[in-house]
Amino acid sequence: MQRLAGPRGSELILDLTLNGNPKGLVQFGLRDGELWADAATLKQLGFVLPAGVSDPVRLASLRGVDVRYNAQRQTVAITAGPEVLHQERTVVNTNDVPMPDANASPGLLLNYDLYGTEGNNSTSSLNAFTELRAFTGKQVFSSTFLSQGSRTDGQDWSQHSVRLDTTWSRSFPDEMLTLRVGDTTTGALAWSRSTLIGGVQLSRNFALQPYRTTTPIPAFLGSAALPSQVEVYVNGMKQYTGQLPSGPFQLNTVPGITGAGNAQVVLTDAFGRATTLDYSLYDVQQRMLQQGLSDWSVDIGAVRQNYGLTSFDYGSDPAASGTWRYGVNNSLTVETHAEGTRGLITAGGGAGYLLGTRGGVVTAAAAQSSYEGRQGSLFNFGYSWSSDRFNVSMEGTRTQDSYRDVASLNGAPVPDRSGRVSVGYGADLLGSFGVSYLYLRYPTQEATRYVSAYWSRSIGQRGSINLSLNHDLNDRRNSSVFFGVSWYLDGNVSTNVGVQRDHTRTVYTADAQHTAPSEGGWGWRAGAHTGDDDLNGGSAEVTYLGRYGRVLAGANAIGNSRYAYGGATGSLVLMGGQAFAARGRDDGFAVLSTEGVPGVPVKLENRLIGTTDNRGMLLVTPLNAYQLNQLAIDPMQLPADVRVDRVKAVATPTDRAGTLVEFGIRPVRSAALILVDEKGEYLPIGSNVRANGQGGSAMVGYDGATYLDTLEDKNVLEVQTPNGRCVTRFDYAKSGNGIPQIGPLKCVKENSR
Repeated sequence: MQRLAGPRGSELILDLTLNGNPKGLVQFGLRDGELWADAATLKQLGFVLPAGVSDPVRLASLRGVDVRYNAQRQTVAITAGPEVLHQERTVVNTNDVPMPDANASPGLLLNYDLYGTEGNNSTSSLNAFTELRAFTGKQVFSSTFLSQGSRTDGQDWSQHSVRLDTTWSRSFPDEMLTLRVGDTTTGALAWSRSTLIGGVQLSRNFALQPYRTTTPIPAFLGSAALPSQVEVYVNGMKQYTGQLPSGPFQLNTVPGITGAGNAQVVLTDAFGRATTLDYSLYDVQQRMLQQGLSDWSVDIGAVRQNYGLTSFDYGSDPAASGTWRYGVNNSLTVETHAEGTRGLITAGGGAGYLLGTRGGVVTAAAAQSSYEGRQGSLFNFGYSWSSDRFNVSMEGTRTQDSYRDVASLNGAPVPDRSGRVSVGYGADLLGSFGVSYLYLRYPTQEATRYVSAYWSRSIGQRGSINLSLNHDLNDRRNSSVFFGVSWYLDGNVSTNVGVQRDHTRTVYTADAQHTAPSEGGWGWRAGAHTGDDDLNGGSAEVTYLGRYGRVLAGANAIGNSRYAYGGATGSLVLMGGQAFAARGRDDGFAVLSTEGVPGVPVKLENRLIGTTDNRGMLLVTPLNAYQLNQLAIDPMQLPADVRVDRVKAVATPTDRAGTLVEFGIRPVRSAALILVDEKGEYLPIGSNVRANGQGGSAMVGYDGATYLDTLEDKNVLEVQTPNGRCVTRFDYAKSGNGIPQIGPLKCVKENSR
């Protein structure tokens, strides 16, 4: 310490603030009105000292350092520039969201989709798709079936039923893993093909943490001279607000855009000075993974054959596959895939690379197969890029020799050549247009080559024009051009007129429709088309979407064909000891209970969705699985003689399952009491009332009034008044739905009983 102060100086312990950030108590020396510090202390604080500097260091001798010493408060404020002060980068992840605890209550669900037709010559058909689902916790069992019946020319009905998929799954949200046993689809990459198997699959499942971002996210880098408020704007919309200490910072945030855009980071320091930093954003697509993140799938089983035709037809040879992707860094993602069965082994790898912030994503892959001694190769290349107006995408795959995969041994062969190229442009004045080219060739077959183009433009706020062209380069007879105009009317009614020309004929169409509102109601559609005789006709359909499902009916007449049709979709849920009818359920849901209290309004995300039934239950749909779904009830609609633990709750169901939500509503025996003394006068205000020797108490108000909600059939009240303790007894009786008023009750002093 004396070394810091020198022979005539003083030793100080000061409260240090460095670039606005508090650092606590630090040792200094004061010589001739200037502060000195130990070199080791300064290095520990982040100072970069010049070579050969003396020790101790006179702070004023450091370039770019401003020292403000307050002797009265024993504080010192030091401001230093980045050339002399090195500070750790502050990393702020604005997309960090706590993972909600999802669960499902035991239950059963039956989804159904029914459809029937009645046509010419007594031709009829009936089709029914059903799914039976059982769930509890994080486990789901599901089995789907398809039944079909038909009759032609009044003959007897022919019927066919088939089981489609049966699967048991168990999810592990913390690890983002799902285990599936039964019918499942193997994992695949953009350059490989998936296969339907009956077996076991263990795979990464990012849907179990829907708030997590898996693709590389923009990182905004900068430096704040002083502690500052930071605001992030993406395409003019605020995405984040927070606080930063002084020094370099890194903001990791998720832009609310798709494609490309611009971002601004606004720093406002303690003096109110604002600095704006501009950045460009680029959508890196789903083929890229964040640094250190992996995505994988392991599958083993028997290949499903004749799917949709027979219920239990599996190959005799086991098949296995594995898929893995890994984000090496935010610019490079590598991937690999391997699969095999008896006599076949196929393996390959690839990568996706981000060419800078606006250069696009390039992908490449290669694979090798060996089947019964014959070798084959696959090569894949792709590139995609987009800006706020342009977009380009291309991808091509080529196989050589006898390249095979598991799917080719049980179905369609691997194409020899395949490719696609698309270019698009969008502008407010010119509209959006683009062109694309598709090439596909299978072994021993002629290549399929298509060129298509489109153009669309809005007309004011309600209309749009569309023009599209499809041209078959091999057979111009398959080419067509379409021009249409759409217009939106009041009442959610849309109209469309169009004309389509192919090789030999022209067809004119016109239709109007009103889509049923998502909250429920009627919808309809009517249309007509004319051209050649076999194309003249029209169609009409009416739909009703209700709380319990959707029903539809319609008729169609095209040329000599006439038929009517009808259908219904919905679901039945058994949960919480009660059955519910609802719309078809492919996502999460909840059964809400108000403990037997009927007619209670329920809101989902501040939107009224229904009221509880006569048993105090309501099926709430749809909910997002593994996400925070805010439910609330209106306490003003509850009876006066109930107690509710909460009026808001967060429901987080698991995938394709339901959760039971309770608000802790309990009936209570409550009453408004009037208490008087032995002379019939009201007990004093503020007297303390205790019922039946229980903990807790109530206070006496004006005119001897008090309220208690812990009463029993027979009650003893002890009242502590300013004049002493008194006791009263009474029986509880209720009539009607309101809170009973009891009294006046005479409270007798203990010493006078």
